[in-house]
Amino acid sequence: MEGDTSVRIAESLILIFALIAMGFLLGYFTAVNPLLHSLDRVIRRFIAVVTPGRGPRIHHYADEAQLRDMVDEASERGLVENSEREMIHSVFDLGDTLVRELMVPRTDMVWIEGDKTVRQGLSLALRSGFTRIPVITENLDNVIGIAYVKDLARRVHEHHESEQTESVAEHSRAATFVPETKTAAELLKEMQKDQIHMAIVIDEYGGTAGIITIEDILEEIVGEIADEYDLEAPEIEWLDADTARLSARLHIEDFEDACKVRLREDQKADVDSLGGFMAKGLGGVPIAGSTLTIDGWKLTAERPIGRRHRIAFILAKRSDEADSIPKP
Repeated sequence: MEGDTSVRIAESLILIFALIAMGFLLGYFTAVNPLLHSLDRVIRRFIAVVTPGRGPRIHHYADEAQLRDMVDEASERGLVENSEREMIHSVFDLGDTLVRELMVPRTDMVWIEGDKTVRQGLSLALRSGFTRIPVITENLDNVIGIAYVKDLARRVHEHHESEQTESVAEHSRAATFVPETKTAAELLKEMQKDQIHMAIVIDEYGGTAGIITIEDILEEIVGEIADEYDLEAPEIEWLDADTARLSARLHIEDFEDACKVRLREDQKADVDSLGGFMAKGLGGVPIAGSTLTIDGWKLTAERPIGRRHRIAFILAKRSDEADSIPKP
């Protein structure tokens, strides 16, 4: 039993350390370089604290709990900062964290049909902010590949006519599928070994449960990776008498009160936020430029922010256009 625990502890540390040492993550995710360098420093300091002057001898600890206690004690003594202590604990927790806990659920996925043109694929990528997009056939449970923006852009650059004459499916790469019950630690090792950036998560019935990227797992260790444009802003900001910038997280009832509209119960059923209301009305995840007209207001999704490229704000402007959501 002690041997198994030792192996798990060692693998947890070696896994992250190896990724950094090999430069795999540093080469592809420049936005999180400072965090990875910090993690590298934390692990080196931790090993030095555990076995000063000797090198790692993790097998001397009876179990993982004892080693965690030692980390806590080191933090209390000021040898390891609180943020670094949490980071080390997160490394161990990867072995108990399932993929489904970290994935982007299917309701938040941005995807494209395989028969769309290369031009349409590039347009979606530019509007959504994603550089890798799942390619599907008749529905989201039939993912046939992953479209890489760089592949589409290269094709158009080399053969301009392909923009209108070739489909996204022709230039998509094979998708990797993983069960939602796989642990994050196992998947991270596979991604590092095979240089996989994105995987399709499947449920017990073989349907698409969501997607997961290597950044999703990395965030579980180092914490949320903030975007440089993630700025605090009010939920409701009136730009003029007829235009307001609203948070996508604004409660749907607050939207009704602010814009003096009354939505039907069926329109707002099963949604809590303005962003959720737009997604329901559009039948998919809103991307930059998506519009929806309701009760005299035209709602336009603004640019995505953050690593997951979620729409944070929606522009509401008075409009005479007909409602986008048909009446029952």
